[in-house]
Amino acid sequence: MASLSNDSNENSHFRLAGLDGTASRSIVDVHGVMFGGSELAIAGGPCGVESKEQVFAVARYIAEAGVRLFRAGAYKPRTSPYSFQGLGPEGLALLRAVKKEFDLGIVTEATDLESFADVERVADLIQIGARNMQNFALLRRAGNSDKPIMLKRGQGATLEEWLSAAEYILSEGNSRLILCERGIRTWSNHARYTFDVSVIPAVKAISHLPIIADPSHATGRSDLVIPCALAGVAAGADGILVETHCQPASALSDGQQALLPNDFATLVTRAYKIKDGLQSAKANS
Repeated sequence: MASLSNDSNENSHFRLAGLDGTASRSIVDVHGVMFGGSELAIAGGPCGVESKEQVFAVARYIAEAGVRLFRAGAYKPRTSPYSFQGLGPEGLALLRAVKKEFDLGIVTEATDLESFADVERVADLIQIGARNMQNFALLRRAGNSDKPIMLKRGQGATLEEWLSAAEYILSEGNSRLILCERGIRTWSNHARYTFDVSVIPAVKAISHLPIIADPSHATGRSDLVIPCALAGVAAGADGILVETHCQPASALSDGQQALLPNDFATLVTRAYKIKDGLQSAKANS
């Protein structure tokens, strides 16, 4: 196996995330959905919580598609301070209502230490976004949480840097950690970022942690989401995180990358088929 660096002790960086000393791959249970086993975990929903009507409409067709996890941000870290920043506490209350009404697990982002406890009370899976991948105080706080954590890869982070960030969470005692590939910044301009599908098997070669793919943020274009999501599943991703909106054209954030309801349902069906095919091939090998 090729080393990640010239440091002869590079494995010491991944004492907890690495494969050394582990008997099996980690499986993380999020509201009854298993990340890292034979099941394909899917979370769907809008970029941000906008209104009760919006989240209930999306949650309804997500549940009808057989998906059991709802993703949406109550807090939205945005590049511009003038962009929609999320509804904050009101958004968390709406996510709590979605969970109660549709029995969906909630995936939402914690953006800072001040609001972490509020997010923790509502979320079934707490997301640490790409911009915060090296916010070490936030990583340590996540490590002290009793909730599962999803750590997104920073837009310019190497695999080694990403796993080192994971160590901050694991070293604080929280072993319920899921990695999420969401694209890296390159010279390409046909998509928002470059979806690094190769990092999925690369992670599995050196780490026991589950890894999922976020093709929505990786591409920034709804027409690229389905093929990239399916590529991620085929490469061995343990799940996918997908944005969908009942009216993308009027979305307050990232509508251009959100799938319409029928397209979301199509993706779910095709993704499960690919996962089933991989499991059958593995059983017959």
